[in-house]
Amino acid sequence: MKKILVFLLIITALVSSCSQREKKYVIGISQCSADIWREKQNAELRMAAYLNDSIELCFAAAYDSDERQIQQIDSLLEEGIDLLIVAPNQVATISPAIDRAYDKGIPVIVFERKTNSKKFTAHVSADNYEMGNMMGKYIASKLHGKGQVLEIMGLKGSSPAIERHKGFQDALRKYPDITLIDTLQGDWTEPSGYNAVKGCKSDLSNVDYVFGENDRMAIGARKAFMERKLERLPKFCGIDGLPGEDGGIKLVCDSILDASFIYPTHGDIILQMALNILEGKPYEKEQLLMSALVTHDNANVLYMQAKETDRQTAYLDQLHKRADNYLREINAQKLTLLLALIVIVLLLAVIVLYYLYRNGKITLRRQHVVNTLWNMDESKIEKNEIKINVDKEDNYFITHFKEVIESRLDNSNLSIEDLAADMNLSRVQLYRKVKSVTNMSPVELLRTARLNRAYQLLITTKKTVSEVAYAVGFSAPSYFTKCFKEEYGVLPNDVR
Repeated sequence: MKKILVFLLIITALVSSCSQREKKYVIGISQCSADIWREKQNAELRMAAYLNDSIELCFAAAYDSDERQIQQIDSLLEEGIDLLIVAPNQVATISPAIDRAYDKGIPVIVFERKTNSKKFTAHVSADNYEMGNMMGKYIASKLHGKGQVLEIMGLKGSSPAIERHKGFQDALRKYPDITLIDTLQGDWTEPSGYNAVKGCKSDLSNVDYVFGENDRMAIGARKAFMERKLERLPKFCGIDGLPGEDGGIKLVCDSILDASFIYPTHGDIILQMALNILEGKPYEKEQLLMSALVTHDNANVLYMQAKETDRQTAYLDQLHKRADNYLREINAQKLTLLLALIVIVLLLAVIVLYYLYRNGKITLRRQHVVNTLWNMDESKIEKNEIKINVDKEDNYFITHFKEVIESRLDNSNLSIEDLAADMNLSRVQLYRKVKSVTNMSPVELLRTARLNRAYQLLITTKKTVSEVAYAVGFSAPSYFTKCFKEEYGVLPNDVR
């Protein structure tokens, strides 16, 4: 019998070595919003990850919500990431969540925006003050030092909005004959630029230039001005200078914008910095990305270069897909051998289990009994329609614990301390009791209950995946999707 067990362990190790993947670094990426600039950056991060099989990326987008970004960062920390890349929605409000990550020993790269905390490993950004300042000088030169200007700021409290505004104002101060009629408040979106102009009380009939602190707000402002049907439409400038048909470079080529400023995304540089940090290689704590002014003089050349870059990127993506197909073919050739090994392992396991059972060394696992109780209609148990071999005390405990969990399932902040208090136990007592009865931890049971409820909501309601995730207590849809895939082997949308 001892020889059989040794042989079984050897075969299991061989199967594991065939299927085991290289250890991955899990990198969490917390984007403050979701827009075309960040979509481009996320695509660059994914492309850079293609070159390194040891990286797994977890994305989260807060859609300009401080509260949601804080919850998502905390969720990424619970998930067990190795490094956090974060663009804080505002300077001050996100700092405590970033501090929590840093204090746990997780390296933090702050990119594109700033935090008022010093607890970060590295910072990557372009010079927002310089971009605002150069845009102010550009407009002043076009006006020959005399005219009227309107400014539309980005999200209040965000570092790019603060710095671009200061740089722009500092530039205009040198031109006393240029009047800054008003500074309107936007939030980086096109509708906010439109609404800011529509609601403006100032006289805008003689505005010469409109500076939107990004291209989308400048476009929104342009639409609002066009609706006014003025005799003379002002010129519009923005910042981002993205490539593509809807990007700022093409808008300057088409004279929709008079100028833009390339605000580099460089997801590849950020990911390389993350790898250097994780692997203990040298890196720059403060890395400044180069940017450039886009005008009618250089827009066509920049647009051609951007199109070529996009073409090469698409080509690389195709090569990556072909490489994936090739690897799948190789894995398919290995499948027969792997299946044979698995069959051998299973047969040996059956033999060993049967031997142990016949010798009285295996008993019915309590976890199976408890799982039966957990998913069974309690009324059938009470009526003795189904016989379960478990102590009445354990039966009452697991039933009561199930009720406590399900009554507070939608609370994403629910803690084990809360559950213990509801059960009139300490945290340690609850853990020991649950572990002894179910062979599972309270956290595992809570997550199982949430996923069970989510599965029912997905097949019985029309809620979106995000709505279901929040309804069952997950603070981030991306983490919910990951847990759901691990539990059921499919993505949430696939069950429909």
